Amino acid sequence: MADDFRSEDLLRRLSPEVLGAVVRRFGHFDLAEDAVQEALLAAARQWPTEGLPERPGAWLIAVAARRLTDLLRAEQARRRREADVARWSVINIAAPPPERPGDVDDSLVLLFLCCHPSLSPASQIALTLRAVGGLTTAEIARGFLVPEATMTRRITRAKQTIETSGIRFRMPREDERDGRVAAVLQVLYLTFTEGYAATAGPQLQRTELAAEAIRLTRMARRLLPDDAEVAGLLALMLLIDARRAARTAPDGTPVPMAEQDRCRWDGTAIAEGTALVEDALGRGRPGPYQVQAAIAALHDEAPSAEATDWPQIFALYGRLLAFDDNPVVRLNRAVAAAMVHGPARGLALLDEVAGDHRLAGDHRVPTVRAHLLELAGEQDAARRAFAEAAKRATSLPHQRYLNTRATRLQPE
Repeated sequence: MADDFRSEDLLRRLSPEVLGAVVRRFGHFDLAEDAVQEALLAAARQWPTEGLPERPGAWLIAVAARRLTDLLRAEQARRRREADVARWSVINIAAPPPERPGDVDDSLVLLFLCCHPSLSPASQIALTLRAVGGLTTAEIARGFLVPEATMTRRITRAKQTIETSGIRFRMPREDERDGRVAAVLQVLYLTFTEGYAATAGPQLQRTELAAEAIRLTRMARRLLPDDAEVAGLLALMLLIDARRAARTAPDGTPVPMAEQDRCRWDGTAIAEGTALVEDALGRGRPGPYQVQAAIAALHDEAPSAEATDWPQIFALYGRLLAFDDNPVVRLNRAVAAAMVHGPARGLALLDEVAGDHRLAGDHRVPTVRAHLLELAGEQDAARRAFAEAAKRATSLPHQRYLNTRATRLQPE
């Protein structure tokens, strides 16, 4: 049985559902997360040798519930709340919680809980990436371009706020949703981004994480069918994920988009994503996810790299900067500028963003510089830039790719 499933993927998929079920039943968000983490560790130890339970989710909920009861007893004893301890102790924790009515599962409810307005926007996103996305604190810190210690404090404070505020575990009413939607969408986008291009580890892609982000975004779209940015985000995910099969070589190293076999791109996903973004843009006043989806659609619809509509992509990156002066958008715009106006123009724009403190130590700046220098015919400078990028990269596939590019540019 142990050979018949990948427990790591299964546990990652079940984690937000289990946490949502435990929080819904018992409350105590902070302690519930600790209990679920211990249940996941127990499963990682036992399932490979003892076999997969008939109902893995119910098994995890039961184990987490037992551990949470222990934690509650200790906490409540410390605070001299014997009455509460007695109330918790009579709960039949071996049985899984009853099914929730309706088609909104606990993962989406948990997502909106973590995006409660009592938390700052940054804390909302960080907490949800941890609780729903299953990202490590280090991964979240890299996504936010902040030190890991800073992110640890932010997540801890967010959990404490949830714990002390008495927030109920329920889907927000319609009049409460608007204030949370922007944070929910950013969380989903960052979760998908980590799944599409992992910041660390042996694999370029974490497909189960990207799939979970798409699943939750589909649920958000069903909940908010008239929100053009929700549709734009789903379109963006589908259009990017459509290239997944062609993005890596047999050894797992990245394949640049210009070199990918476009016959391996998922035409069904491209068609769905294109239809979504066209419908969303037709409503007027496009937001940043719709603009990004439009850029992705231009890439996906081009029959070849040479046929890509780079002038339109360059213009759309300019629109994106009007929403947010994001250094990563500026990096992408520099590439687009090089494709439209030549590498010298791209390098000039790159110099403008290279000093941004949010990209300090990031491998993307020297990677873009290396590609643009190679495009300009400056082989030796490109080789040095590729080597520098490889030193900064935290993902093993990216390291191999960048070192290979540097080696290819070695003088004869």
